Amino acid sequence: MDEPAADAQPSDEDRFSAIRRALEAEQEQLANQVEDLDHVENDALSFDENLSDRGTVAAEQGENKALAARLREQLDDVALALARLEDGSYGTCVQCGTEIADARLEAMPAARFCIDCAS
Repeated sequence: MDEPAADAQPSDEDRFSAIRRALEAEQEQLANQVEDLDHVENDALSFDENLSDRGTVAAEQGENKALAARLREQLDDVALALARLEDGSYGTCVQCGTEIADARLEAMPAARFCIDCAS
């Protein structure tokens, strides 16, 4: 049985399996972060604001909400990338239809746009 050469490129199936695993891991991490922020927000609502500086509490709650919104957007991007893997459109720019560079996908596996359309 011949073994693949050491410098052989991985097949598309192997490459997409690795990407899927990376996206699923990122999805789990983002979901955990959103859940943690939701717990922090719920805990913040349960304490007596009379005992602390209301401005500070409001600012922290605002920051948590903004961070949670960004994390949910990233989570949506990951879910879209996983769906694109399933339908065969992964790696193609959703705006212009060109192939997204491997280096960009490696850096940002959930990328939907090529570098030209992203800027």
